[in-house]
Amino acid sequence: MSATALAERTRTEQAPAGKPPTTAARSRVPALLAAPTLAFLAVFAAYPLLYILGLAFTDSTLARPLQRWTGFDNFRTALESQSFTGSLWRTTAFAVLTALLQLLAGTALALLLRARGRRPGLLGTLLLLPLVTPPVMVGVAWKLLLAPTGGALNSLLHDVGLPAVNPLGSAVPAFLTLVVIDTWQWTPFVMLLVHAALLGVPDELTEAAALDGAGPWRTLRSVTLPAIEPTLLSVLLLKLVIGFKVFDLVYVVTSGGPGFSTTTSTFDIQRTALQEFDVGSAAAATVVFSLLIGAVAGTVALRRKRYEEYA
Repeated sequence: MSATALAERTRTEQAPAGKPPTTAARSRVPALLAAPTLAFLAVFAAYPLLYILGLAFTDSTLARPLQRWTGFDNFRTALESQSFTGSLWRTTAFAVLTALLQLLAGTALALLLRARGRRPGLLGTLLLLPLVTPPVMVGVAWKLLLAPTGGALNSLLHDVGLPAVNPLGSAVPAFLTLVVIDTWQWTPFVMLLVHAALLGVPDELTEAAALDGAGPWRTLRSVTLPAIEPTLLSVLLLKLVIGFKVFDLVYVVTSGGPGFSTTTSTFDIQRTALQEFDVGSAAAATVVFSLLIGAVAGTVALRRKRYEEYA
């Protein structure tokens, strides 16, 4: 092969197969990859939100939605309703109380499991049983347990010679009973998340604290809890949102009673829309309720963000 032919073959092999993509072409790739996700969000998130806003500002019923523009009349009706405004306070109290109780109980259980080893074992599996039970079945079981006549609790009290009780028959005990039931069901969820966070805490930290003379409580307060604080704040935020959305438990156990003492916002909105057929007011109440959830959740999220900035 001559020197000229060899040089030509070398140039051919080293030449690029094609032109490199332009900047405009490269910039279109992320948009094309994100297009399916954006379409999904548009259909399943943006459209329902816009539809609820449309219902909130119009005269709407189940049979005839989006009939006449009413401005803020539906919001005024919702905020003037003592049932709805009272439910906002009750729902906030329920969400905050259950979230705090479950965070404390779940963290304590997670610490106990972690002290037993890295695997939860049979005890951890048994503790998860309330979590995997359907919420409706949880409500039915507790309602049968607390039934004033023939319930397991009153049967036990009768056997030991104590008077019967009816915790669902008055306002404050009924509300606290819902708190206890929700805590019983969701504490294993918190325990599971916190236990996973504890597994990520290096053993070297606790060993170094022990070498420095720190006892178990000092190690817990100064080493373990600060290491999992971001997870604790995330779990608190998640449980607040879940607590605000409670519906099935109220529907099965108390149906919002006695009176309106256990009527949560979700239950009141459902009753307004499906029993009173006032979909416009129910949609306006939903918007107000969503803003309340956003305000409470945003406060916790801001606290978590500040912790990450200063950590």
